[in-house]
Amino acid sequence: MTTIATHEQISALIRHRRSIKPVDMDASRVVERALLTTILEDATWAPNHGLTEPWKFIVHQGPARGRLAETMQRVYQATTPANEFREDKMKKMGENPLLAPVVIACVMERRGGAKIPEVEEIEAVACALQNLQLSATAAGLGCYWSSPPILGTREFSDWLQIGAEDRCVGLIYLGWPRAGLYWPQSRREPVESKTRWCDD
Repeated sequence: MTTIATHEQISALIRHRRSIKPVDMDASRVVERALLTTILEDATWAPNHGLTEPWKFIVHQGPARGRLAETMQRVYQATTPANEFREDKMKKMGENPLLAPVVIACVMERRGGAKIPEVEEIEAVACALQNLQLSATAAGLGCYWSSPPILGTREFSDWLQIGAEDRCVGLIYLGWPRAGLYWPQSRREPVESKTRWCDD
């Protein structure tokens, strides 16, 4: 078995990944198609039951980001109860897709039929999105996984042209971090507080 990277290098990459919001990305700097393709290919090497490969990536760049922003605002306005409607959320939906040079609608596409439970297909896509984010981080890109409630609406699914059993599980915003960005710090609880060992 060939070692591509050391365990220490992989561990460091995992711990370095952070959510970089669109406002902290350089919208004017293009992400090359070849790099995007490699990142998406890395995403597809996620574990998936029955090798159904239940992921689909709908990549928005250039003017398509504006159409995505307009659609998000329209669907939010049409589907959000008056008592839950927030102007600040509406505003962000119109702005965020224009702040990141790339926005990927990540879809769980049902391919396993009744044999594969839906939750396993969603879990496989979540693994793919972790691969995607780690690959993007290794390339120096910032990434942000957003999952507003409108993704679960029939209106948004119809706009994406996905099937009735399919589900958009998130929007991944990708872009080069803006100049001078202070890379966010984070912490996790000690793993021992989340672990129960069964040795005998």
